[in-house]
Order: sequence, then structure tokens, then C-alpha cells
Amino acid sequence: MTKVFQKPHALCDVPLHYCPGCSHGIVHRLVAEVIDELGIEGSTIGVAPVGCAVFAYNYFECDMQEAAHGRAPAVATGIKRALPDKVVFTYQGDGDLAAIGTAETVHIATRGEKVTTIFINNAIYGMTGGQMAPTTLPGQITQTTPYGRDVSTQGYPVRVCEMLSTLDGVALAARVAVNNIKNIKAAKAAVKKAFEYQIQGLGYSIVEVVSSCPTNWGLSPKEAVKWLEDNMLAYYPLGVYKDKGEGADAK
Repeated sequence: MTKVFQKPHALCDVPLHYCPGCSHGIVHRLVAEVIDELGIEGSTIGVAPVGCAVFAYNYFECDMQEAAHGRAPAVATGIKRALPDKVVFTYQGDGDLAAIGTAETVHIATRGEKVTTIFINNAIYGMTGGQMAPTTLPGQITQTTPYGRDVSTQGYPVRVCEMLSTLDGVALAARVAVNNIKNIKAAKAAVKKAFEYQIQGLGYSIVEVVSSCPTNWGLSPKEAVKWLEDNMLAYYPLGVYKDKGEGADAK
């Protein structure tokens, strides 16, 4: 019998701790597949800070480094500058990257550090119980916005790709999703391009993955995908917001 699909070598053969319907497992597989295809497992270093993916070091066969909450870009910068021949990526959630880590995110991007960021945007703080995040939608109910996010007092959600695409040091800023097969394939292509651009020395790359959080949204996995499609994709349109390798921005 011909084997047509198998677990990526770069992904550890252990159970994941993520909730049913969480997108982290899919994204982990895509990152691992790209590492396999590029043949860089032995030269890759991942950085995971605090958040639902805090245990990411248990799931990738490449070297992994833990970072304090929000500090993955700073840690990744140090690793890449000390070991410029390594492929370095950060794996961060929205509460980490776009809240406590906002300054680090902006400055690693504007410096054009040759680092790749995988950014999980599920519009909520997942690990700590479902509080409002910088990406929480207007009117969205969370533990800290029981009547819905009120933009008059709590501001508007942060669109990270749009913001970072204005910075000269960014080589790639793309927003993808993993809610269906078509989008999963597009997400993998974006992740692969981000790693390739780092290897080519083009600058900083970020791939934002619009994701679901069934547990903290109070929905079933199937309902969460539908909610994402009906609500998140309108506020966070998928697409390539900057692509230095193509010579022109797509948006």
C-alpha cells in the first residue's frame, strides 16, 4: 500500500494539550511540514513565549527556546544575531504579540531582523480564561467584556498585518486562515514563503493565522469555525499585505 500522508518528522509524536477544535494543532503541522520540505530541522530554532502555545517546545523536533510573555521577538533577535546561520521563528498568540509584546513586535519588524513570526489571532486571551484581547472584535463578548467590546471606551481591534506592512524592514506580511482545505493549503504556502524569505535574507516576515478558540468562545468546534467565517474574516480580510520578494505589495 502506498503511503500518501504521514506525520512530519519535525513534529513530535506526542499528544497535544490543545482544546478540541483549536487551530494550534493544524498550524503546528504546517510549520513542521515546511521545516521538513526545506530540510532545515537541524538548523532551526523556535521561540515560544507565554500563552496557549507555551508548551510548543514539546511538539517540535527542532531546537526550541522559551521566552517571557511578549518577549519572543527580543529573544529571537538575540539568537539570530548570535547564530546568523540558523533559521529562527517565533510562535505567538494575539495577547502575547499584540498586547504586552507590541513594542517588541514593531521594533523587530522595523529593524528588518531576519526572523519569521507565526502569529495566531483568535480574538481572545485563551490560556488565562477568555479575557478581551487587542484583537477582540467590536461587540464581542469575553470574560472582561460581558456586554461586548465597546470601542468608545476599549478602543478598536489591532490589525497587525496592516500595521506592520507599513514598515520598511518587513519582507512579508500575510494573513491566512485554516478553516477549510483551500485556506489550509494557502496558509502552508505563506509559511513556506516566510521561511524562504528568511533564508534569502530579505528581512522580517509575519504570517497571521485567523484562528478559532471554541472553549473561550463558548462554542462547539463546528460552531466556532462558522463564527470565524461569519465574523472574523470580515474584520480581518485574508491576503498578502506586503511581499518584498514579489517586488510590490498586493494590498
